[in-house]
Amino acid sequence: MKRYCQTLELRDDREMIERYVEAHAHVWPEIQEGIRSVGILDMQIYIHGNRLFMICDTTDDFDWEKDNARLATLPRQAEWEAYVAQFQGCDPDAPSTAKWQLMRQIFKLQEDLKLEV
Repeated sequence: MKRYCQTLELRDDREMIERYVEAHAHVWPEIQEGIRSVGILDMQIYIHGNRLFMICDTTDDFDWEKDNARLATLPRQAEWEAYVAQFQGCDPDAPSTAKWQLMRQIFKLQEDLKLEV
């Protein structure tokens, strides 16, 4: 299993943030099916203020660029991306992989990591 962690900043507007949270309480079935179909096993989003943190656990053969590009072509995905873009503090026309910034792991309790500085 692979794990990807990402961050994204929402617009700093309490009402918009509440609407974004509400939208994610009712994610469309086609979006959830599409996420699973490309090899994402689990996806979690956390929020603090207007900062989001997403964890994606994927199959071992998941390819970040290729499989996210495929996800973007699936039913209703473009519509969902356009809908949630109104809440996000980034270019609404950018692909999801440009909006959500990948994070680099710097610590893991279960094993020593050799880190690039």
